[in-house]
Amino acid sequence: MNQPLLSVEQLSVIFNQSQTVVDAISFVIHAGETFALVGESGSGKSMTALSILRLLPNNAKLTAQAIDLQSDNLLTHSELELCQIRGRRIGLIFQDPLSSLNPVMTIGSQIAEVLDIHFKLSKTELNQRVLELLQQVEIPNPEQRLKDYPHQLSGGQRQRVMIAIALAGKPDLLIADEPTTALDVTIQAQILALLKAIQRQTGMALWLISHDLALVSTMADRVAVMQQGKIVESGLTAELFSNPQHPYTQKLLNVLPSIHHAGKQQIRDAQPTPLLQVSDFYCHYPIRKGIFKRIVDYVRAVDGVDFSIEQGKTLALVGESGCGKTTLGKSLLNLLPSQGRVVINGVALNTLKGEELRQQRANIQIVFQDPFSSMNPRMLVGDIISEGLCALHPQVTEQQRISRVKQLLQQVDLPEESVYRYPHEFSGGQRQRICIARALAVEPKLIVCDEPTSALDVSVQAQIIQLLKTLQQEKGVSYLFITHDIAVVAEIAHEIAVMYQGKIIEQGRAEQILQHPQHAYTQQLLAAVPVLKIA
Repeated sequence: MNQPLLSVEQLSVIFNQSQTVVDAISFVIHAGETFALVGESGSGKSMTALSILRLLPNNAKLTAQAIDLQSDNLLTHSELELCQIRGRRIGLIFQDPLSSLNPVMTIGSQIAEVLDIHFKLSKTELNQRVLELLQQVEIPNPEQRLKDYPHQLSGGQRQRVMIAIALAGKPDLLIADEPTTALDVTIQAQILALLKAIQRQTGMALWLISHDLALVSTMADRVAVMQQGKIVESGLTAELFSNPQHPYTQKLLNVLPSIHHAGKQQIRDAQPTPLLQVSDFYCHYPIRKGIFKRIVDYVRAVDGVDFSIEQGKTLALVGESGCGKTTLGKSLLNLLPSQGRVVINGVALNTLKGEELRQQRANIQIVFQDPFSSMNPRMLVGDIISEGLCALHPQVTEQQRISRVKQLLQQVDLPEESVYRYPHEFSGGQRQRICIARALAVEPKLIVCDEPTSALDVSVQAQIIQLLKTLQQEKGVSYLFITHDIAVVAEIAHEIAVMYQGKIIEQGRAEQILQHPQHAYTQQLLAAVPVLKIA
């Protein structure tokens, strides 16, 4: 490990001649090791990786003393020469596989495209190599999947395809940019185990970019912490996490959610009548086949669930993608067709129609997983927040609405001038705060939170959780908190319901479920949760 595989010295990236996003950083990566670059969104992690490959926008200026790949100075190469390095000597796994894959090309064609650029293979050899790569990343039934399109695969399978594409060139260095951010804990564990196994087989170096410190502690040999474009601390992973020196590293570790925090949310003053009662609840989608599209079976997305939520309490609904969590959340608001009984505040919600249903929507609101796509990009934030007031409380005057919006912005820790800005002008955490303000505008008794923190940094995640808890204490609002992040559940939930294949298989107090799980599936979920590894 004397001669680094990659050596970067005094790398800087400046946008529009004034905005410094990477500020004179230096680091090395050795052959066969796992190096992690950690920090919050906007710290410059991904931009650093893109700089190495010279994949920067036109308004960015890159300067560096050296970017050496095995003593080969990448700064001296032309664009044509870099095209032979990208994908061949350095592979890259992007954060969002769905937006990175071509939606109109089969996955087999997309893997073959990389092979065709970098190797001279016959058609038979090409097809055989594509199949081998799919087998290497453990895609089930690879022969059948060759002709599938990205939208036909699950999130975990799409990420495996991205890994196959990155491995196609047999790179010396594989850059993995947040490869498991929005994946379930079990799928995340599979992807990480796969990367480590491939690393052992090929001897490649792995550069992991992440904001998940628990994940990094189990994967990386060395780690560098990045803040506002600078590397503020670096060293061997175990030593850095056991004895962090920089205040920023200490802050990141302090806000890290943990399943050991279960039980902090004490249940007091139990109400004799729950706010929400759900019983014998179903949501089935028909499967139609044949010329006449007859119903031959059903997809049982939600299959006979029962639960209740008390006033001012939080029930966390956990499980893997596809288990029916989000379908259940949307069905409760009558956004999807369903059967069963949903009673909120003594009113059977799913028996109502028309104006009666519209008026009851003030009692139950939803915060969606992706705040950006759930807001109209052409509407000002003030109009977005007040939209519910206009629809459900038309008697409220314009002056009252403006006052209410400003009050809500203050409650979610956003400045009043936010009312005159558009959603794209805010960060991910700020956009989620706007969506929470919108949900609170009509003073609901229950808010369905659908994965509200899944793609946020640990510090922003902690802020959102604290905000939700504060609002609960002040307003008495209840939450149905839908998530696959078990560690976050321990920070906010009073009770937990575990969902698997449309059914609730285990339910109880948060500390009981997290510390003494009874069902094998719950035990499997908890076993897959990354835990901060300290020497």
